Amino acid sequence: MQDFRVRFAPSPTGPLHIGGVRTALYNYLLAKKNKGKFILRIEDTDQKRFVPGAIEYIKEALEWAGIVPDEGYGYGGEYGPYRQSERTEIYRKYVNRLLDEGKAYYAFDTPEELDRLRKEYEARGETFMYDHSVRDKLNNSLNLSEKETQERLRAGVPHTVRFKIEPGRELVMHDLIRGEIKVNTSTLDDKVLMKSDGLPTYHLANIVDDRLMKISHVIRGEEWLPSLALHHLLYEAFGWEPPKFAHLPLILKPKGKGKLSKRDGELGGFPVFPLEWKNPDTGETYSGYREEGYLPQAFVNMLAMLGWNPGDEREIFTLEELIEAFDLSRVNKSGARFDPEKAKWFQQQHFQRLTDDEMLDMIYPVLSEKLGFRVEGKALKDYTEKVLQLVRERLVFPRDFWTWASYFYVAPREYNPKTVKKRWKENTGEILKEITEVLQQTEPWEARTIKENISAWITQKELSFGKVLQPLRIALTGDLKGPDLFEMMELLGKDETHKRIQKAVEVLE
Repeated sequence: MQDFRVRFAPSPTGPLHIGGVRTALYNYLLAKKNKGKFILRIEDTDQKRFVPGAIEYIKEALEWAGIVPDEGYGYGGEYGPYRQSERTEIYRKYVNRLLDEGKAYYAFDTPEELDRLRKEYEARGETFMYDHSVRDKLNNSLNLSEKETQERLRAGVPHTVRFKIEPGRELVMHDLIRGEIKVNTSTLDDKVLMKSDGLPTYHLANIVDDRLMKISHVIRGEEWLPSLALHHLLYEAFGWEPPKFAHLPLILKPKGKGKLSKRDGELGGFPVFPLEWKNPDTGETYSGYREEGYLPQAFVNMLAMLGWNPGDEREIFTLEELIEAFDLSRVNKSGARFDPEKAKWFQQQHFQRLTDDEMLDMIYPVLSEKLGFRVEGKALKDYTEKVLQLVRERLVFPRDFWTWASYFYVAPREYNPKTVKKRWKENTGEILKEITEVLQQTEPWEARTIKENISAWITQKELSFGKVLQPLRIALTGDLKGPDLFEMMELLGKDETHKRIQKAVEVLE
């Protein structure tokens, strides 16, 4: 049986987009489903775009989501180092092999020379490609003698190393998601393998690392599809069997076409990053799913369903259930549209699955912040547990507890003017004064007894229930909100209920 070894290989050029997390997740699920290994490799050969703190962010985001690598950068393993900037000598060895075998060549063209050529082609309405049709006329070792080439190298003349692609072949490749893919090599350019700074490009480092780290499956975004032919040719040039490839569909904007971007999140008021990110250059802060109150299991469930389905009607999964159900053949070819409301739905489903104790552990910090003191002590915690039972079903995030239950802790300081105008009539004050007298006589102070006494009084006075109960709710909460009115009154207590009714009558009359 084949050993499943997959890798997630992000570049530390900024915060990890949720599309990147989904790529990591699918790799992780495939590995765990097949008792394999999930590896984290940092592809930091583009030093100009390196952003401080990005590597730490990537690791923290994966661990928060529960997508923990088995080996890799920061996790150890026998195939390290797992950071490409620490593997330069390894890449140089393989570049030299291609050069020695005539499968690559030195290119001394300056950026200015190449830029001039591009503009000349553009002026003719053409696109410049450094390929078989032009390489014999350019400034490279294919046109220089061995002596001239070596003299330039010894003199330290800036240069790159390019891969020599022979035209006229039709490559037939297979993708686990998209099926057969054909590319004619005449359409490919001679890509740079080693840059002038001595560091490899993504293409070379990626191939060499995947081979040396024994990667069996490469699961990556569809933006890498145009590189598939080049990568196959590189494997062929080294005489290596390529891994199996799978290119994932894009995560699309909520509206319209195109890849989901940071800008979409800013305009739509939703995160596109797993964790909050502060740009070290500009100081700008971008929201994250963790800081917005999302549970990691809800976040992962939501991501898994963006482009994959289990083949049945199920939508709610734990990470363990996703591992069991995951199959690459059920990943869609077309892009998946991101729906912020659906993300909240996943959060609600998972939040409601928490036990009371788990939910309370998340609510206490919110409550402590709002009250201005730490929630501790048996009496307050017992009270909060009872409040939770009344509002639990309405909660999506921990912060929602205060939205739905603040009036259990703080008496209303103001009353919704629109609601008051609609529900508070001329004789409402007199009605509530009489209700107060009924409540004073109510024993025991329990929801059932309170309801029976108030209902009997309303019936006796031949009033509508709405005319009495809605103003009563306004008096207790400041608005027409809250759980069962009588259960709420029981929990508030007789004295507090009386005080709130009395105050509302004084203020609103």
